Amino acid sequence: MTANAPIVVVGAGVSGLTTGVELLRAGLPVRVVAEEIPGRTSLAAGAMWGPYLVEPWAKVRAWSLVSLAVFQQLAESAETGVRMMSGVEASRHPVEVPPWSELLPEFRTCDPAALLPGFVSGHRFTVPLVDMPVYLDYLRRRFLELGGEIETHRVQALSEFESAIAVVNCAGLGAGELADDLSVRPIRGQHVVVENPGITEFFSEDTGMSPDLVCFYPHGTTVVLGGTAIDGDGSLTKDEAAAKGIVERCAVIDPRLADARIVEHRVGARPTRPEVRVESTRRADGVPVVHNYGHGGAGVTLSWGCAQEVRDLIGDVLNERRG
Repeated sequence: MTANAPIVVVGAGVSGLTTGVELLRAGLPVRVVAEEIPGRTSLAAGAMWGPYLVEPWAKVRAWSLVSLAVFQQLAESAETGVRMMSGVEASRHPVEVPPWSELLPEFRTCDPAALLPGFVSGHRFTVPLVDMPVYLDYLRRRFLELGGEIETHRVQALSEFESAIAVVNCAGLGAGELADDLSVRPIRGQHVVVENPGITEFFSEDTGMSPDLVCFYPHGTTVVLGGTAIDGDGSLTKDEAAAKGIVERCAVIDPRLADARIVEHRVGARPTRPEVRVESTRRADGVPVVHNYGHGGAGVTLSWGCAQEVRDLIGDVLNERRG
């Protein structure tokens, strides 16, 4: 190993690029390697900050808080694609206040009389909303400006990078295969992007474990409509019937969406695991490997917190070597 040998980050979705930026900020040489740059699943995200359906909560809480603070800063610059936005999450059934509500000072319960017909409970809050194509391009540019290297290559094994001083596994759905982790599974998500008919707030319905989601996120001239959550399905092919259902469900909430012109369809496979894995191991040759995957649909929400933990883990193992 040479003094300037890089840390290789496998994966160029939101987790991989964010991790790369954090490692560069720590003064470490970094190369991001991925088959697609940026990753398709991250491009397909809605995306709104919210630690939904991920465990373990104690770690998720800490990671989410870190990301929330970073996104609040990024929202001050239009070029990042991040904005702070108010909106409502509502349910057709009584629901408990989510545990992450304590992280948002403006979180409040809605008066049921103020909700749309059919809804019996809801909450209003302000969170970061992220235009993913813009944001991922911003992350890529920031990574390169900090001196990072990018290589387009399909990684077959974490052992490929013989000269790396460390390897970080941020390969999303492929991370499980690279780590021989059978607990990783896909949850297929589909969104429809339409021209914005004048929507200025996000909306999300708490649909529980249903595969049919109802949400929309305005990003200036467009609105991202969602969605689906098909457990165990990793297909990235557009489903016309699903797209039709997405538009119809969202149009029930805001009828202006019924005739909005469709701009594009986005499909991704959320890399889901019983618990998010951020952990340091070693290859057979002793090279440190840090895993950062299994974020499900909360990759954006956890991205900066997990990246900072990876940075700290890398720092620990490199300091041990120097010692």
